[in-house]
This record gives sequence, C-alpha cells and structure tokens, in this order.
Amino acid sequence: MDLIDSLCRSASEQKASDVFLLCDQIPQLRINGQLVQLQTGPVTKEDLETFWLHCGAPPEALDFDGSYVTTNGERFRVNLFRSLARHGAVLRPIKTAIPALDSLGLPQELLKAWIVRPAGLLLVTGPTGSGKSTTLAACLDWLNHNVRRHIVTIEDPIEYFFQPSGCLFTQREVATDTATFAEGLRRSLRQSPDVILLGEIRDSTSAITALQAAETGHLVLATLHSSNVLDSLERLSRLFEATERASVLQVLAQQLVGILCQKLVPAKPEGRTLIVEHFENQAVTRKWIMEGKFRELADFVAKGDNPANVTFLASLVAAVRAGRIAEATALEVASNPHELSRQLRGVSANSVTATR
Repeated sequence: MDLIDSLCRSASEQKASDVFLLCDQIPQLRINGQLVQLQTGPVTKEDLETFWLHCGAPPEALDFDGSYVTTNGERFRVNLFRSLARHGAVLRPIKTAIPALDSLGLPQELLKAWIVRPAGLLLVTGPTGSGKSTTLAACLDWLNHNVRRHIVTIEDPIEYFFQPSGCLFTQREVATDTATFAEGLRRSLRQSPDVILLGEIRDSTSAITALQAAETGHLVLATLHSSNVLDSLERLSRLFEATERASVLQVLAQQLVGILCQKLVPAKPEGRTLIVEHFENQAVTRKWIMEGKFRELADFVAKGDNPANVTFLASLVAAVRAGRIAEATALEVASNPHELSRQLRGVSANSVTATR
C-alpha cells in the first residue's frame, strides 16, 4: 500500500481531482480538468490486486465502490473496475475543510433564501466533479452557524463531516449505515428531520421518496447528474413510466424550490472557476412543470428579466466581462457559441429580431 499512499500524496500536493490507475500503465492525475501523467513506473497487477482487497472488493468483483484512507488520514472515494480483464481504479480526494458559502462564486443570497424554507425540494445538478457536494456542504455549514435544525445526510460515501454548532447532524453512509439511498431517505422520515441531504437521486424510488419527504414538510437537498435546468427537469421526469409521470409532475410542480446547475471551467490566469445556471420555481412556472412544458420554462428563464433565473450563457458573458475566463474558453464550453459571441458584443437575439 506504500505505492497507493505515495500516489495519493502526489494528488494532494498537486491539488488533483482524480487519480487514475490501470494495470501495467503509468498512473495519471486530473489537474484543473486536464490529465497529467506521473513520472513513475506502471502500476502492477499485484499492486492493484492488493488495493482491491484492502478496499473490501471480492476477488471476483467486476465493479466496486468503496473508500480509502491513507496513513496520514486523507480520505478518498474509490471506484474499482475492470478494463479488458485488467484491474483498474479511480480515486477522488474527499475534502475535509468546508468552504464558506460566500467563497465559491455561488448566488449566495438566493441559496440562503432557498435553504431556510421549511419544506420543498432543492436540486443541485451538474456533471461529475463539478463541485455539487461542496456546494451542498457549504449550504449546510451556513445553516449550522445561522439556524437550529436537525439535518440528516445520506451519502455514498460521506464526504464532509460536520461539527454541530446550531444544528444537530445525523450522517448516514450507504452500505454502512443504510442499505440504499431510497431506504435511508425513507427511514429518515421517522427521525424527526428538518433538512434532509440526499447524496444523489439515482432512480424513480429515491426521486418519489424525496418528493414525498418534501410534501410532508421537510426541506430536501439532492444532486442530479444533468447539464442544465431543461435537462434536469427532463431527466427527472424520465425516471418514471409514462403512466405515472403526470402525477409525479403535479407533486414536483408544487414542491420544487429551485434548481442550481453548475460546471467548472478553466479560469484566468490558472485554476478553474464556477459557472452557474439557476431557476426559482414560481407561480407561472408551476403550470409548465405540471404540464411537462419544460422548453417553455427554459425560454422563460432565458429572458433574463428575473435575477433568480440566470442561464449558463448569461453567466459566461458575465465571467468574460469580469476577466475571470478567456473569451476563447467561454466559446469552447458554450452550448451556443454564436449567441455567446453576439452577446459579448452587445447584440442579443431579441434585438436582432426587433430590427428585422
């Protein structure tokens, strides 16, 4: 295990977000979103077999999720897998220091207004490694120092440990403290929670249980792997069969507080910066959610006449003008580079239409 510890130390020193190991290949790190090969020899079959056993994976396992703690106490989330019958692993550092809510580049006042609500569903979405868990941890830490709540977290694995200040925390890890996300969420309703953090909505069972928890007077914070507000709503609805979708959307329309979508992009002069899209569910949007008219809702958000509703496009424009990211970077990550280019030059789609 000395090799694994050494690789983990390198990852921490270089602030890597991931460590990639594959039998007979040189280890690589992901630093600021880019893959970097380490100046070391390849990982051997024996190294990885020993690591698999240390993580508790059965010898015959094809895939396995677990965790690893180095000799100096650093924690890593681990995914073990096979590639062409060879052992492999991806390790992700679990940060222990919870950043302040106002240090992440988030719409903090909007989030504060959302997380003090007595009930409802708040979704934080984005791709893997976009900082969703960090955002939620910062939200819970703000609650911990400003209100008195019983907060139940259900995660796989637990990423941040909270020291109670104003809040009481019950933290449960899937496979250690509860069988599944859905089961942990269902059981948590008997534990008199005020706020429930659900690490991830993975299936229809966890989604409907989260909505039921919100409906019965709890604030539920959860993550979802989706790219923007439109994709989040569509992906959530697709978790359900067509026959039950209408009834689920009716509950979602009433219980959804808002959606925060985020992605990390290369910053100037180095590092990465957060770009967000967010949407607050209000009277006019409830009808569109209930009817499954998500594109009408997305068009409403894109109008930009409500500070609670901001698109990725608007965030990219603001980031370029503030000097946080390069224009070339913004054009590369934008879903509509042509429209971004026009807006950076002060020409919006609406103004072009009006002159025709």
